[in-house]
Amino acid sequence: MQKIRNKTLKDILFYNDIAVFTYKIDYPFFLTTCSTSAARGINAYYAAKAEKLEQYCRTILYDEAVESARYIQKNYPPFRSYELEEVYTVTYNERCLTSLYTERYTYMGGAHGATERNSDTWDFRSGRKIALSDFYPGNTDFSDHIMDCIEEQTAQRLKAAPSTYFDNYPELIQKNFHMENYYMNPDGIVIYFQQYDIAPYSSGLPEFELHFRKDGRSD
Repeated sequence: MQKIRNKTLKDILFYNDIAVFTYKIDYPFFLTTCSTSAARGINAYYAAKAEKLEQYCRTILYDEAVESARYIQKNYPPFRSYELEEVYTVTYNERCLTSLYTERYTYMGGAHGATERNSDTWDFRSGRKIALSDFYPGNTDFSDHIMDCIEEQTAQRLKAAPSTYFDNYPELIQKNFHMENYYMNPDGIVIYFQQYDIAPYSSGLPEFELHFRKDGRSD
């Protein structure tokens, strides 16, 4: 199990004494007995990623906020500050394996903001990211199996709560399924989709859990 410390980059950016953009970026820092060199590389990965996002906030997104503030100042109502917040959730942390997902919420005007999720699963012995295919060794058709499970779970959910997915969800599942959109939890792996991929905004980010078998592979 890895020890995890939280690190944060944050600031409030102003234009003409108006707070036009705020950001807060949380990212993990790992301590492990598995491999210090692996941890060093993984920590460098998250630090560089956070610094790149901070630079994006302070340039591109700040400039967009300023442009909107210039316009809103001449109109009514008063400007509502734009924002970005990125947080991570550790979903599995046992022995030399750690899995987590990061959610980035961005509000750049309009009725509501948008949330985007990314995830990583790490082997702290080698420093290597674990791919979804690693859970299905020797099975070249595993993605078809996964999508069949997702379609079955979606159909079951629609019986209990109609209109929670788009009508053409089978087609959208095939189109928007991405191998990297998964994370581990103690029971198995969770496949997720982004907002609007297969369901309306009110449904959030749809998740589908596939349980581990006794041999450690995923059903």
